[in-house]
Amino acid sequence: MNRQRRRALFFALALLALSVAALLFGLGIGSTGFHSVLAARHDPIALQIVWDIRLPRTLGAWLAGGLLGLAGAVAQGLFRNPLADPYLLGSASGASLGVAVALLLFGASPSTTQWVVRLGLTGAAFVGAVVAVLLTLALARGVQQTLRLLLAGVIVGVVLGAVKDLITIQSADILVALTGFMLGSTGLVGWSACALMAIFGAGCLLLGWALAPVLDGLALGESTAASLGLPLGAMRAALVAVLALATGAAVAQTGLIAFVGLAAPHLVRSVVKTTHAWLLVLSTLMGGLLLMTADLGARWLVAPQELPVGVLTAVLGGSYLLWLMHRRSLRGGA
Repeated sequence: MNRQRRRALFFALALLALSVAALLFGLGIGSTGFHSVLAARHDPIALQIVWDIRLPRTLGAWLAGGLLGLAGAVAQGLFRNPLADPYLLGSASGASLGVAVALLLFGASPSTTQWVVRLGLTGAAFVGAVVAVLLTLALARGVQQTLRLLLAGVIVGVVLGAVKDLITIQSADILVALTGFMLGSTGLVGWSACALMAIFGAGCLLLGWALAPVLDGLALGESTAASLGLPLGAMRAALVAVLALATGAAVAQTGLIAFVGLAAPHLVRSVVKTTHAWLLVLSTLMGGLLLMTADLGARWLVAPQELPVGVLTAVLGGSYLLWLMHRRSLRGGA
């Protein structure tokens, strides 16, 4: 094993250790503190608080952050742009529109919208995110031209966001619930949500790992990637599928959480230089740790109340990226 791989493996183990420590710490954050953890052996109510509320919420935050970190690394490699994030193909606007439509139908006539009731807000967000990506692909006429795909994603995001705003204006009573989704929260994540995110995360990570050589080739340029004899069209489509499914699975469970998918790959690259195969794994671990830590902070800073975790990640992630830009500008000036 060469030095680069040893360093990547050590960093992965460090991220896992920090994640386990944060998970254990998260079990003690709540109105009853660590008392529930200590009393869980003999108190069924305390056990329910720890096992059914705190543990799945904390673990769910890690899984959602991991999905966003993975999607961010794929997006940055696919578009060869360090500012690319998981929502670049319009998935955020699509998920928001899906939730807005579901809320509108719930409030309008529940008896005639049983399929919406069965689907739920989570399913509506996931379907909305995936449909938005499909619209982007249709507008871009496939994945052959990266710039066209990028512009199509921006257009789809703006249009679907405007439709969501029109729905909100016409039905102001859904504004509170929709705002909660757009600010992001892990408060309603349970074991079923954890299971779904774990399945999607494992599948997307395995597919991303298999497609990592494509991202390595694209990093050297389109012509270089084509000279390697790789079927770029099919592999780009598969990478878009990884990006869409990972983002949709996370957004459906936790709402729109900013900057995790953008910042996680940057943090990894600042510590270790490696190929995309390891970058995807490390970005997944880093994204999980970031969102879990932010969720713990959101629950602890203004306890017994909570901050929307999406607000906290936006403040912290934005501050980090501003500092990173400032540092690079100083290096460029020097």
